[in-house]
Amino acid sequence: MREMTDAETKEFLLDGTRTGKLAWVSQSGAPHVAPIWFILDGDDIIFNTHSDSGKGKALKREGRASLVVDLEEPPYAFVKIDGTITLEDDLDIVRAVAKEIGRRYMGPERAEEFGERNGVPGELVVRLTPTKITAMDDLAGY
Repeated sequence: MREMTDAETKEFLLDGTRTGKLAWVSQSGAPHVAPIWFILDGDDIIFNTHSDSGKGKALKREGRASLVVDLEEPPYAFVKIDGTITLEDDLDIVRAVAKEIGRRYMGPERAEEFGERNGVPGELVVRLTPTKITAMDDLAGY
């Protein structure tokens, strides 16, 4: 097992179509986790959610979350990001982010479709700004 460098961490996060597992605390205090599609903006994780969803409401209320992205096969690896949340509801920005997320996960031929589908009133751009990053590679000790 070894700690990833900053460059390796970014490369890991951008590799393919790995999903993130976003964790937050509900209003009742219960922990929740859900998969997300995301892109990077510098060191920030960017994704969409609806303002009326439990996730959207919790992120607005709490202003913080944790995200794990992992490699689920040998040699196994993960990046865990704890950070603060900011939200954006400007539809031009929401559409642009949704389009880029669509490009990453669905391919360039469907990026515009994804941007239009998810760039609607009520959708938000969520920015997770890291306060702590833990990035480990080769958990299996290869």
